[in-house]
Parts: sequence; C-alpha cells; structure tokens
Amino acid sequence: MITDISRIFHEKLEGNEVTLRGWVHRHRASGNIVFAAMRDASGIIQLAIKKDKVNEKDFKEANESYVESSIIVKGTVKKDERAPGGYELQVTNYELVSRGEPFPVAKDLSEEYLLDIRHLWIRSQKMTAILKIRSTMVQAIHEFFQSKGYVLFDPPILSPNACEGKMTLFEVQYYAEKMYLTQSWQLYAEAGIFGLGKIYDVAPTFRAEKSKTAKHLSEFWMAEMEAAWMELPQVTELAKDEIKFLVEKVIEKHVAELKILGRDIEKLKSQVSKPFPTITYTQAIEMLVKDGAEIKWGEDLRTTEEEQLMKHFDTPIVVTNYPIEIMAFYKPKDPKDPKTALCFDMLAPDGFGEIVGGSQRSLDVNDMMKRLSKEGNPEDYNWYFDLRKYGSVPHSGYGVGVERVLRWICGLENIKDVIAFPRTMSRNKP
Repeated sequence: MITDISRIFHEKLEGNEVTLRGWVHRHRASGNIVFAAMRDASGIIQLAIKKDKVNEKDFKEANESYVESSIIVKGTVKKDERAPGGYELQVTNYELVSRGEPFPVAKDLSEEYLLDIRHLWIRSQKMTAILKIRSTMVQAIHEFFQSKGYVLFDPPILSPNACEGKMTLFEVQYYAEKMYLTQSWQLYAEAGIFGLGKIYDVAPTFRAEKSKTAKHLSEFWMAEMEAAWMELPQVTELAKDEIKFLVEKVIEKHVAELKILGRDIEKLKSQVSKPFPTITYTQAIEMLVKDGAEIKWGEDLRTTEEEQLMKHFDTPIVVTNYPIEIMAFYKPKDPKDPKTALCFDMLAPDGFGEIVGGSQRSLDVNDMMKRLSKEGNPEDYNWYFDLRKYGSVPHSGYGVGVERVLRWICGLENIKDVIAFPRTMSRNKP
C-alpha cells in the first residue's frame, strides 16, 4: 500500500514500514550511504539509503539517480531531529522508475528563464505551494456563494460585444463572422438574474492590455457575481465579506505553504480581522492632494496614487463614486452626485492595488446609448437593452480578480507567479 509523505508527519508513523512513490528532490552520495530528499504531491521527506541495507542494484540506482528521477521506495520511518520535518525513511528497497536527465532548474536563475521552462518550474516547492493555495481559494469562492443561495451560472467565452471597452478586445474568427474573447461575464449575467435572482461564476477572462506591469495578465480568472434587487451599499459589503472569507480559508488550511512563500501570516490575519473602510473617490483625492500628490479630480487613480492612498490604511478599503466620465457605459450616475457613478473598487494594502471592481447597473437606456455612441454602434447592444424593457429592477455585481487576490494573499511581487502558465503581451509559451 502506497503512503502519502504527509501522513508520516501528521500521523507520526515512527517505527512503521511504509512504501512511498515520488521524485528525487535533492541528492547527495557519500561513500556507503546516499542521502536524498524525496517529494510527492503532499510533502518532502529525507531518505537514507545505506549500502549494507539494500541490494547492490538498488544502491547503484540510488547512487545514480539525478534530481527529478521518479522512484518507489520502501523502508522504516525513524525520528531524526536533523532531518527536515524531524523524520527520515531508512530505505530497504529502492526502485528507480525513470532516471531523469540533469535537471535545468537550479538556484539564482532569471525570472524569464524560469518562465521559459515553466512546465518544469511548476514542480518547485514555491509553485506547488501557490497552486495549492489557489485551489483552496477557488473552492472557497464556491463555498461562499453557495452558502448564501447563489446559483452557479456559466456564460459564453465568445461574445459579439465589448464589455470593458473595445481597446482591449481579443478578436476571434467565428466562421464567417467576427467575435471576441470575453472581457467579463457581466452582460450575460444581467440576463441571468431575472430568472435566477442571485448568480456567480469563476471563469477565464481576456484583456488585450498592452501592459508589462507586475499586475497585468492577458488571460486571467474572474470570480464574478450579479444579484437582482441589490444596490451599491449592499454589493460593497458582500465584496468585503467574500474577501475576508477567502483569506481566512487560506490561512486555515495553508500555514505551511504560506511559510514556504515567506508570508507574514500574522500581518495577513490582522488585515482581515478589522472592518474594511469605505471612502469616496472625492475623499481619496483630498487625501492624496494633502499628501502632495499631483492629481486632479476627474483623473483615474493610477498605481502610484493607489499605493500612496493605501499608506493611510492597514486593511483593504472600498473606494466608491468614481467620476462618471471615466466609467464604463453601464455604470449609472449617482442621483445624489450626478458627476459620479454608483461604482466601487476594492484596494488591497501594502501596494497590491485593485483586487475587486463592481457597480450598480444602469437602467437608463438612453444614457447608455449616448455613452456607447462614442465608441461604436449602440445597436449592437439591443439585446442587452431589452433587459430594461421587461420588468427591470435595481441590480448590481462585481468581479474579483482571482490572481490579484492570490498575489496579495501570497505576498508575491509578480502576478505571473500565481497562475500555472501565464499569458501576457510578451509571453504565449510554453
């Protein structure tokens, strides 16, 4: 019977005979003994292969196994404080399944080279820790919404319409017509709420943004929600609750992985243990100007301004009511302040920037048509405007950038590290 390496540590299997299978993680031969670190998907353990404890063939294979060779070993678990994790396997049988060639991953390699060999770098402790955290976070998104009665709703990936502006569309040949990879599920989600009420999804999203920053991907994942009868104050509170829930779930299950990444777990706990403040864009501008920032009301907050603003806060914050002139066509004017929109962004502390964006949705077809006419043909959206003709109600939604939240949770410098195979304007391989 095969045992997962993690069981040895969790169940303290000292003295037990176990069989493990996995890959050589580290390797050092010294005379009549070979020390190797062996990994499987659950963890890493030290192996001690002594010449007088195994047959000649097994010792020869152990001695000649390169890093990443696949192996099956049998032996007795021994407590050893010098070994990583405090346990060692004293091997009695060593089977080399496939001898790996000299592995091209080593210390001090450039980021670009590691991206070139991402199909191999994905085996590293760092990447497996990140991807385990990612898996838990995505599962937590489903848990959060389903516990609140939301219905999973899957939109199309191919769309005839832009949702977030035509400048970032990926065009696709669709038989004899032209289509686009989705920028957001939102337009279709707005159709879904009139039958289902409260819906959510986790799906790939595509933006042809010509940006090489540490915060941008061309293909990324969005966790989006939409709900009928919901207005801006309610949707911002829901977003706060979701982000707190996701972080708490990751901390609950992945202390070991966060430590591998060097994340300050106590600081992360502190950041979600307190209420998240809500301020307006106007208040944000006033704070920035007081700090000496050269920004005028009406200008969008760039990364520089977001980082400066967040020096005032030690938790995520919600910023509402951005200028209507720089917002998408579906974001309505605030009746109490018509120069602003009923919209919001959530910003993460420590310079991680925007992680959530959302709004109440406009019900004013004439206003949306007028704003759309600046970019193209409003008639392309007639099907969307139909939603306002047949019993429309106030409704709202938001999107969580999965990779952006993960980057903050993991405390990583570059967003490319939190997705298995990143796609950017300069990288489409492997």
